[in-house]
Amino acid sequence: MLEQVKARFPRVIAVLNVGGMVDTQWFFEEERIQAALMAWQGGMEGGLAMADVLCGDVNPSGKLTDTFARRLEDYPSSDGFHDSESYVNYTEDIYVGYRYFETIPEAASRVNYPFGYGLSYTEFEVAEKKTQATEEEIRVWAEVTNTGCRPGKEVVQLYVSGPAGKLGRPGKELKAFAKTRELQPGESQTVKLTVPVSELASFDDLGKIRKSAYVLEKGSYRFFLGVSVRDGAYLKEALEVGEDRVICQLSSKCAPQQLEKRLLSDGSYEALPTEANPVSPSVWDPALGPYAPDVEARKGERLWGGPADEKITLLDVAKGRHTLDEFMGQLTLEEKIHLTCGQPNTGVSNTMGIGNLPRYGVPNAATADGPAGLRIQPWCGVCTTAFPCATLLACTWDPALVEEIGEAGAAEVEENNIGVWLTPAMNIHRSPLCGRNFEYFSEDPLIAGKMGAALVRGIQSRGIAASVKHFACNNKETNRFESDSRLSERALREIYLKGFEITVKEGDPWTVMSSYNILNGTRTSENRELLTDILRGEWGFRGMVTTDWWNHGEPYLELKAGNDLKMGCGYPKRVLKDCQEGRISEEEIEICAKRVLEMLLKLN
Repeated sequence: MLEQVKARFPRVIAVLNVGGMVDTQWFFEEERIQAALMAWQGGMEGGLAMADVLCGDVNPSGKLTDTFARRLEDYPSSDGFHDSESYVNYTEDIYVGYRYFETIPEAASRVNYPFGYGLSYTEFEVAEKKTQATEEEIRVWAEVTNTGCRPGKEVVQLYVSGPAGKLGRPGKELKAFAKTRELQPGESQTVKLTVPVSELASFDDLGKIRKSAYVLEKGSYRFFLGVSVRDGAYLKEALEVGEDRVICQLSSKCAPQQLEKRLLSDGSYEALPTEANPVSPSVWDPALGPYAPDVEARKGERLWGGPADEKITLLDVAKGRHTLDEFMGQLTLEEKIHLTCGQPNTGVSNTMGIGNLPRYGVPNAATADGPAGLRIQPWCGVCTTAFPCATLLACTWDPALVEEIGEAGAAEVEENNIGVWLTPAMNIHRSPLCGRNFEYFSEDPLIAGKMGAALVRGIQSRGIAASVKHFACNNKETNRFESDSRLSERALREIYLKGFEITVKEGDPWTVMSSYNILNGTRTSENRELLTDILRGEWGFRGMVTTDWWNHGEPYLELKAGNDLKMGCGYPKRVLKDCQEGRISEEEIEICAKRVLEMLLKLN
């Protein structure tokens, strides 16, 4: 088809209506294809938006949030991606995406379109106006001028190049960005970019300087101001650090025991300590599901003027007439376990509910999937909006716009009497082969975190709970329930958890969804170091954690780890037996049940 089109038309534009990174070599060096529009998956208005851009009625202002290499084999994740269905070794470590291509010798030549790249129908000039470097933060004021003849917007990007030191680091790392308003020809705007000095630190997982600490190594930190990772210039002022500084002392969490090596900045590998580490055995029996939750008959009782009036209801707690602890005090063990299990569908929901203790006034809050708009099964007869995929949203580099989209989507969720929207999805584009890249934002954790936080703020502004997923390291779909993601603590903290961390701290999500996969030998839903120590202890997460639907984790181990809710159905008789036989205490169950109720109290 391409050959026929190129032979018959003098001007050809390639339009890519795709969900993730794809091959671009077929048009990159093809003189008979003079332009390309990365349209992504634009939702129900995507076709009209493409027409607006192609006809010049709208000036595009998107920038890539992934690196487009020449070949699939040029991505470091491709080597070993198919080695096993039971594990994935993240041997490229922190050198993901542009961190690899802008660091590793000779890798730069393998790039067709660099991270942050994007064209416009006008031209912009970005100039450093002022820079202030203190011990606490870096402030950069950049003046952006539209030097062309069409109105348009520009994205300003600030990268850091730090000393390699003992730990090594990428050649460039994105630390701040800002998007201008629409500038008329000749018009200028000054944008301010701020970077906390603490965000320049590297995590020392092996103790080369200070084990399990974020360390700001001595040396010169230079800043690159531009409109892509390659198009710009270094600022005159740098941050000079005279001696190594420990920014934050933590402890070892989720450490690998079967990852033999990892990539260094010079292209060589260093050996990592290994030991026997049996992966969490799967307790899953096909007889366990997937099932829908039980629908149990409710016995009749007098509505008022009788025993029902003597109960403390959840509405009493919401109105401040009783405390949640007083409410919990009247529940039986079985009722507490019930709250930690998925509930039947109601209304147009098809992903089950949460809560459902009608005799205490606990509603059955419905859930619905995302993330590219509210998903309702066609046979319900309810039409919903198909929004752009997450990667397209990220390519706007515009958190304020993404927050508006979150609020608009949540309005539909609310309209359909659904309480929890299972979005945003936050995992890193480690490889073009991940089957869910269309749900995720970027290869860069800062972009992912800022966009995730914006969506959460927009969604929850309507009194709808956002569920940030899939926590964490779901970067391969093959054998998704049983695959072990093996990576260093440094890569985990700096790359794969960082976006979640930003979203938790800046968006305050009411729920987080653990992932199907195993993380360094332990299922994420059973991983106390991940769900309690890091998520709650280090980041201050105050919400509820749910499993992904019909995962393969053991329910009582999940509850002990801090995974509060088992979806789409739970196994209450199994948990009750575990409690009676001493594998889990009633107090541990009550902690999780209480967090479920706290989440329900936040809903509109």
